[in-house]
Amino acid sequence: MELVKRVGSAVVFLPLFVLLVGRGPRWGFALLVLAVAMVGQWEFYRMVKAAGIEVNRPVALLIGVALLVGFYAPWPWMLSLLLSLGVGGLLLSGWRSVAHSAIPGLAGPGGPALGLLGALYVSWLLGHLLWLRALPHGVQLIFLLVLVTWGSDASAYLTGSILGRHQLCPVVSPKKTVEGALGGLIGAVAAALLAGVWFYHDLPVIHAVAVGALLGIVGLFGDLSESALKRSAGVKDTGNLIPGHGGLLDRIDSLLFTTPALYYYAHLLMGE
Repeated sequence: MELVKRVGSAVVFLPLFVLLVGRGPRWGFALLVLAVAMVGQWEFYRMVKAAGIEVNRPVALLIGVALLVGFYAPWPWMLSLLLSLGVGGLLLSGWRSVAHSAIPGLAGPGGPALGLLGALYVSWLLGHLLWLRALPHGVQLIFLLVLVTWGSDASAYLTGSILGRHQLCPVVSPKKTVEGALGGLIGAVAAALLAGVWFYHDLPVIHAVAVGALLGIVGLFGDLSESALKRSAGVKDTGNLIPGHGGLLDRIDSLLFTTPALYYYAHLLMGE
């Protein structure tokens, strides 16, 4: 039943994503990334609240918006400037709460620190999608990213469900197995090779194998990182927005790590 829900969600959302990335304007894709980042940040702060710490969400979300504007703007220094202004605003809100005790739960370093963490964890990492899309083979790289990331996730799920015997990291995620992790890695490499045959014909086989292996490993760390956050907060899912997946943040946890990994690999090693 869970697998059916996962496939159903992909059938609904994937065609819209493909249409927007492949045919839509640059600003339309940027708005999609912004919407996903804001929902992801909001779910992160809900998770933090479940752990008993309140975050000044309006200020923290504005930092996320500022980060994404920095990625979208043509001036590289804009990213650093907006991040600095956002961090200053968040620290100021924390200082005011301590001075006036106006916002319960923020009278200490936890609120501002976690507000900044949420912006960096979601919006800063996801903002690399905008840089990735701007590369010469940006459209193909975006499709490669999604195919490899989700192909790895599906392979790990199926392999772990059928063959899983040895726990990979029981303290963080008891259901993940060594067999599932290996299956996910193989699935990631296979997905990258498929991308080279299907739609990214300029992708050399050696880069396809390297990208598949890199994203398969990095995506696993992204998944485990979110599992650790949820376990620390004492929650099972970050939300219930997507049937079969929980919250949106549950669905993009690997993507948050694989996106910057692919961007820097393509830019530095593939000459994009």
